[in-house]
Amino acid sequence: MNFELFRRSFVEQRCFTSWQVYAWYPDFDKNNLWRWTKKGYLIKLRQGYYMFNESRDLADINFYIANCIYKPSYISLQTALSYYGLIPEAVANITSVATLKTALFENSVGVFSYKKIKDSFFTGFEHIKFDGEKNVLFASLEKALLDFLYLYPFYNTEKSIYHLRLNEDILTETVDFDKLDILLSNFKSKNLEKRIRLLKKVYSLSI
Repeated sequence: MNFELFRRSFVEQRCFTSWQVYAWYPDFDKNNLWRWTKKGYLIKLRQGYYMFNESRDLADINFYIANCIYKPSYISLQTALSYYGLIPEAVANITSVATLKTALFENSVGVFSYKKIKDSFFTGFEHIKFDGEKNVLFASLEKALLDFLYLYPFYNTEKSIYHLRLNEDILTETVDFDKLDILLSNFKSKNLEKRIRLLKKVYSLSI
């Protein structure tokens, strides 16, 4: 198979797997993937997962890749908090939560990390459109904050929460604390409830 035919078959998917290739073309020579990656036509994202090099400059492609290479997962934690403007730092790694074991993947596109959560906590995310057509699973602002405080339990004092340097305008004007409390109840965690109370105290949130 020549590369242009292959490209026309898969480029719209942005991210694809070797298993998809074999399903479409049972006689496909797997060495083609190695050769086209070596030539720079393809990027290997992890074992069995690829993207076309031409797609790497698409807006928010890293979000879509994060969803694609480890499922089920959704963008959350530092990446989501930075995206919503709640934390001041730009985050280099793409952080997600998943129902599979904690994992980390590094490739030429970026670094993708995943924290494990219980199946019952896999909620509170939204479908956003990538590139006008591709769905990306992305935590709501409220769920990203809860995921963060749940998975990083050492933020359990007023001092440590203060040093998160959360954007107070976002906290007071954008975070929906009614929604947050509903999501919080799903965790059934007294420790997480305590950390949320501390957060409200530190940032003088009378909610």
